Amino acid sequence: MADESIQDGDGGRGGDGDGIRTFPFPVDLSLLGVGMQVGPMGPGRTWRAHAPLHRVHRIDFHIVMLFTGGPVRHMIDFAEYEASAGDLLWIRPGQVHRFAPEGEYRGTVLTMQPGFLPRATVEATGLYRYDLPPLLHPDGPRLAGLTAALDQLRREYEDATTLPLSLHTAVLRHTLSAFLLRLAHLAASSAQAARKGRAEAPGDSTFTLFRDAVERGFATNHSVSAYADALGYSRRTLVRAVRAATGETPKGFIDKRVVLEAKRLLAHTEMPIGRVGAAVGFPDAANFSKFFQQHTDQTPAAFRAELRG
Repeated sequence: MADESIQDGDGGRGGDGDGIRTFPFPVDLSLLGVGMQVGPMGPGRTWRAHAPLHRVHRIDFHIVMLFTGGPVRHMIDFAEYEASAGDLLWIRPGQVHRFAPEGEYRGTVLTMQPGFLPRATVEATGLYRYDLPPLLHPDGPRLAGLTAALDQLRREYEDATTLPLSLHTAVLRHTLSAFLLRLAHLAASSAQAARKGRAEAPGDSTFTLFRDAVERGFATNHSVSAYADALGYSRRTLVRAVRAATGETPKGFIDKRVVLEAKRLLAHTEMPIGRVGAAVGFPDAANFSKFFQQHTDQTPAAFRAELRG
């Protein structure tokens, strides 16, 4: 059974009660110790060490769940998603989530360890596209293709005797890549449809670089101009690219990411509010409270109290 870690607001490790439970990929539960698992959902499929999965926690690996039953309500980063038969949930590393204690999860679950796939495949499949929707509703043909690809992956995963381990692992990587390419196309198509026809085109690569830079630096850098300078773009170019991809301004995108992390830490850790503010780039607690209230209509203390009341 894999051990859990406790992540504090700076990404380090803290003591019990001072951070969000973070579970690593359970290599010991994988057949032959490969960096992925695939099998039926159910109580026997777990990565937990001591805490039940209906409590909020983070994972440092990827989860894809293809449902054959439902509905099931699943929380991901403070949003509730209802998945039914034929739907998929894609949860990425670092996202805070919780399983519904009353929900009956039926279908197939795939977990993947970061680093199991080569970088080119990671880029092509958008494994770290946090801007893409986690809940996907494939139509009939796409669902059939995804189901067939996942069934093939499961057969290859469970066939632990036909090939030497090195070849078995190589086949798994190729088969997993085929499934993820289908999944990535569905996710990108869903996001494009949600934007209701807003232009993508050349700005997409600019937005991708900006999004990745924000993910790395949001805890210390909230300046649009600083991101534009670091990426070698004019502020105007960055504004056009982000608006085309998301419908919001670069500043709105940055603030949204900061608020999300602040909510995670307020809701799921015992960190003092001043430390939460410092962890997301506000050394002054008063400035953090003002920022948080502007974006949520609640003070940090009120937000925390409401969730725990």
